[in-house]
Amino acid sequence: MTRRGAAVAALAVAAFCFNTTENLPIGLLRFIAADLDTSPSAVGLLVTGYGIVVAAVSVPITRLTVRVPRRPLLSGVLLVLVLMTWAAALAPGYGSLLAVRVVTALGQALFWPVAVVTAAGLMPPERRGRAASYVFAGGSLAIVLGVPAGTWLGEAAGWRAAFAALGVPALGALAAVAALLPDGPPGQGHAAAASRPDARRFRLLIVVVVLAVGGFFTAYTYIAEFLTEVTGVPEPALSPLLLANGAADVAGLAVAAALVDRGSRRLLGGAAAVMAVALLGLFAFGAAPAGAVAGLVLMGLAIPAIATGMQARVLETAPGNTDVASAWASAAFNVGIAGGALGGGLLLPVYGVRATALAGALAVAAAAVLVGAERLLAGPGRPREPGRAPPGGAPSRRAVPGLPRAHGRGPGRGPGRWLGRGRRSEAHSVSPKGTEPPGGQDH
Repeated sequence: MTRRGAAVAALAVAAFCFNTTENLPIGLLRFIAADLDTSPSAVGLLVTGYGIVVAAVSVPITRLTVRVPRRPLLSGVLLVLVLMTWAAALAPGYGSLLAVRVVTALGQALFWPVAVVTAAGLMPPERRGRAASYVFAGGSLAIVLGVPAGTWLGEAAGWRAAFAALGVPALGALAAVAALLPDGPPGQGHAAAASRPDARRFRLLIVVVVLAVGGFFTAYTYIAEFLTEVTGVPEPALSPLLLANGAADVAGLAVAAALVDRGSRRLLGGAAAVMAVALLGLFAFGAAPAGAVAGLVLMGLAIPAIATGMQARVLETAPGNTDVASAWASAAFNVGIAGGALGGGLLLPVYGVRATALAGALAVAAAAVLVGAERLLAGPGRPREPGRAPPGGAPSRRAVPGLPRAHGRGPGRGPGRWLGRGRRSEAHSVSPKGTEPPGGQDH
């Protein structure tokens, strides 16, 4: 493994740690509530409040740090993660634990947009979508492995031991990132600016993310209730079914990594279509165990492909700095999570849990239609001038308010440590006859 490949792996481990600490209170809910003498709903706020903070501050905190070099910035964010994870293990009461969670959420709000773009920039332009998918893989494995392992440790040794243990891989990720990330000012390299900036397509992408993620979480937030009430699955059988969903999630990551650089718009639209079919099938056939299992597997395959396709489209269409654009996408993702959970919760007492699958399917289907109709809605993509790369860091003529330009001298004129001496990024240069740059065939 090369040094840059190892740096991407370190960022994936950091993503695993962040997503595990975000969701760990779900598995430890009753232990935390009993130890701190508080209600389960108050412990639930440790997760929902965390997500609200991430959604609210991702864009402003990323804009404030856009000129900070990536290595010290990410090292500082991971230092916050390590210290706050251990502080959570030592929290004397609910108030102090909530404060620790808020500080950790501030770090995660900055980590995701910066880490994904940094990982993409460490790889050649034709592989940057795959590099971003590796970071998402770390986040997904947190749900499949991290939270169950933390829950097991919490049951065996107490919830504080689970948080204390999580600080160990976080510390390892910090050491690796600090040692392996290249030096250099921000705003350089092929990932600093999008390959085909287009503000209308970027705005449409944000809407697609909210609809697709919101539709998924409208149903998935209440999937345990669906399986027990509609399918009739006994509670002891829930874990194997959810494990099948997690295994499909891992498989979906592998598929997304293989396909993303061949056409991110097709990946995003196809994954949204698969998700809509899965949720509609769950609504129509979820009363039968076979139908429920099929729906769970398809959902697991689709959601990581949606996340991977989303980030790849950010790197292609962002009308300004890609870190800030990624922060907008991260905020939209979290709005979708919160909005989906809220929408499903409103449907639950009125129409029953089965309605959450239908509502989710309609929302995700709308997202798939928007992706398919992108050219009609956003117009033809801006053609690249023959013989010229788009100006590195220059804002789009249709710039999105609040998106600063990418800083630095531009990806086509960066120093040799990023692109080779004097060579333009392949993502920004004119393609050889008969070929397209990554993602170009999607426009």
